[in-house]
Amino acid sequence: MKNSSIVAAAVLAAAAATAFADVAPAAKNTKSTAAAAGTTGYGASTDAAFMAKAGGDGMAEVEVARLAVDKATSADVKSFAQMMVDDHSKANAELTSLASQKSVTLPAEPPPAAKAAKDHLSSLSGAAFDKAYMDHMVKDHEKAVALFSKEASSGKDAETRDWAAKTLPTLQQHLAKAREVAGSVGAPTR
Repeated sequence: MKNSSIVAAAVLAAAAATAFADVAPAAKNTKSTAAAAGTTGYGASTDAAFMAKAGGDGMAEVEVARLAVDKATSADVKSFAQMMVDDHSKANAELTSLASQKSVTLPAEPPPAAKAAKDHLSSLSGAAFDKAYMDHMVKDHEKAVALFSKEASSGKDAETRDWAAKTLPTLQQHLAKAREVAGSVGAPTR
């Protein structure tokens, strides 16, 4: 009888451990998703993830553009870079305000890939810098237009969706101008 009680207790313990194991990863994943989205109180939503992505990328645009204002040799590239500093700084301020209202914490620094791109661009000079920077700008703005288009059409939070829709035309103009300037310095325009 004692052995059957031990076996029954072991079976119950194993069942409880299995049930907990099925629940624990889900709770852990929810928490890590929320952390990855940079949220506090807003939930692990796609809107919060959009804000986190847009925030990190926007910060990177300004940093790289400031570098281009200093290093570019082409007047068109310098002018484009200054437009990036001005427009993306404004958008970053708007996003910071919106994120604060939604209790979403934005990244404190650009993503690692953006840092690597900046380091690469920092090592270049002259026409090589201009060409590489404009190639980078075309690629980045293609991605930004896709990201903002998706949020503007399918975002769940009305204010976040509206901000994305309001910002999208500026990004589309940036992409068109980036392609134009890229062509003038011999960079791919895609």
